[in-house]
Amino acid sequence: MAYYSSFQLLGFFCLMISFLQLILLQALAWGPDVPTQGFVSLPFNRSFYHIQKPYDVPEDQRYSFIDGIHKCWVYSTDKPHTTTSQTMPRTEIAIQGYNYSSGVWKFEAYGYVPYGTSSVCIMQVFGASPPHATTLMLRVYNGSLMYYTGPVLVPNIYDKWFKLNVIHDVEAAKVKVYIDGCLKLEADGRGGTSHAFKCGVYAQHNDSFYMESRWKHIQVSRKCRP
Repeated sequence: MAYYSSFQLLGFFCLMISFLQLILLQALAWGPDVPTQGFVSLPFNRSFYHIQKPYDVPEDQRYSFIDGIHKCWVYSTDKPHTTTSQTMPRTEIAIQGYNYSSGVWKFEAYGYVPYGTSSVCIMQVFGASPPHATTLMLRVYNGSLMYYTGPVLVPNIYDKWFKLNVIHDVEAAKVKVYIDGCLKLEADGRGGTSHAFKCGVYAQHNDSFYMESRWKHIQVSRKCRP
């Protein structure tokens, strides 16, 4: 029969307490889980999105879908997405068929931004009241993922997959952003009568010459009314 000294038992209990503290700290670092209760995932395939890309180049020169990964890229010298647009170059996955004006909606996907892509919007909630055009923009500046031009949500987003969840509550006029399950932002809405999700690359001022983002497991959900 084995006997343990009081020092051995004390050391064991200290080790267990340290282990439990580590688990607690990790849980606090991750923050609250992304809400899932009441949300219903909607079908998502090519019928529910189209590609906005420079109007003078074929789609396959700015977008690809291979092995489940959407790849969007654009150059700072590219044309806008229409002949009449005065906006910056873009290649975006514009979700259609799920435009909304009320309710609680969630966008979920895994994103990836390669090193060097800068001054670019990679995801947006389109639609707002003038003078705004968007309720949310997530931009990358020199490797930092930001809400518009600040604050910084993730300081180093380059060259790694991250899980993104955006929840827009229209009636409450609130939008929340989760990165890898951690709540990073809660911001006020910006009004508007119609909204839609987009992801990809949309150049901003002082953009890098080449901009790219990749996406997989895109999912759109709507919260059912009780």
